This record gives sequence, C-alpha cells and structure tokens, in this order.
Amino acid sequence: MVQCEQVTTPAERVTTPVDEVVYRMRALDASLPARDGLAVFNRVYLAVTEAVDRRIDSGQFGDARAAITLDVRFAERYLDAVETVADGRRPPACWRPLFQMRRHPSVRPLQFALAGINAHIGHDLALAVVDTCRTLGCEPVDVEDEFDRVGDLLVSLEERIREELMPGPDLLQIADPLTHLLGSWSLERAREATWTAARALWVLRRLPDVAEEFTERLDAAVGLAGRMLLTPLPDR
Repeated sequence: MVQCEQVTTPAERVTTPVDEVVYRMRALDASLPARDGLAVFNRVYLAVTEAVDRRIDSGQFGDARAAITLDVRFAERYLDAVETVADGRRPPACWRPLFQMRRHPSVRPLQFALAGINAHIGHDLALAVVDTCRTLGCEPVDVEDEFDRVGDLLVSLEERIREELMPGPDLLQIADPLTHLLGSWSLERAREATWTAARALWVLRRLPDVAEEFTERLDAAVGLAGRMLLTPLPDR
C-alpha cells in the first residue's frame, strides 16, 4: 500500500490561542486592499500581537498564562467587531468611525492606524482586563504587570507607526492639519484611562445595570474621539 503524504493546512498548524488570533489577522490582511483603513490598522495590530507572542515565548512576561489570556481576550474584541460588520450588524460605537470612514480618500493612513488604536485601547482593553480576571479567577491588580508590559510595547510601536506612516519623507510642517490632530490624542493618556476604567468595571461587576451604563458611556466617548481622529484633511 502506498502511504499518502498528509497535507497540513494553515488552520491545522494553529497550536495556541495566540497563534489562532494571529492566523485570523493574517487572513484578514490578505483579504483587504492595502489602502483600506481597516487594513492599515490590522497591519499595525498584527505587528503588536506578533511582538507580544515573541515576548511570551522568550519568557519576558512573568505570568505567561495571564499574558496569553489578556492578549487573546483583547484580540477577540477587535475580531468580533470585524465579524459583526461582515455580518451586516452594527459594531460597538468605538469602532463605527473606522468602519464608516475606512475608504474615505481624504483620511490619511496614520489617522486610520491611530483611530483603530484608540478604539481598541480606549474601550476593548478595559473589557479584556475584566474578561481575563473572570477567566483566571483573579483581581485586576494580579494582571497589572502584564497590562503594563503590553502597554509599554504599544507605546514603543506607536512611535514607529507615526514615523512609518507620516506623509512624505520629512517631518510634518507645523501648518499641516495632521500635526494638530495628532497632538490632540495620546496613547499614554488613553492607556492610563483604560486601567482606571478596567478597575471601575471590576468593582461594578456586581451591579450589572450600572456596569452596562458605564460600558455604553465609555464606548460612546471613545467613538467620539475616533471620529475626531478621522477628520478628513486636505491634501498637502
């Protein structure tokens, strides 16, 4: 009998929860036009997730289980929003500006990247911390180190993203509207607010009505910031 060679598909090579979300992001990247605003953010977030995965593998997180759980719960929030839109349903308010403006010719790639980061950090990360604590049966303080390490990585990548997506080879001129727009939003400040929101949501978990209202207000506020970041700008 001739033994047939077994063919392994990409899906079959997925071995960990982080591998799975990376696979899904890579598939999304392959399916989107490069200039699509969602594609711009997806490439950024894929780079972040791959970097977190490498650091987990190299033992740079003190609690690998907590880091993996937070990373996956965080990514699932974004991927769920993508699937929601693909199914013709309304995504959370924080994501609506990016999906609505993703093909606008007067929105620059850097704006798409930062609007996605704003939605994901400002809203999704706080909920992902709560999801992680529920999954692991711990308190937010128990995953604070992992939260900080992921946040530090995001800050360093944001600097690289700004450099890579800046229009033109030179630094932005002070008169360029994008200069003023970028100065109105800070990842570091958003990250600090997210940690406060996560702790508040954890305390409110026994008051579901209040927690739901808090989450809705957070979602709406982050969505408003996203609309500001995606203001169409004139060509230089």
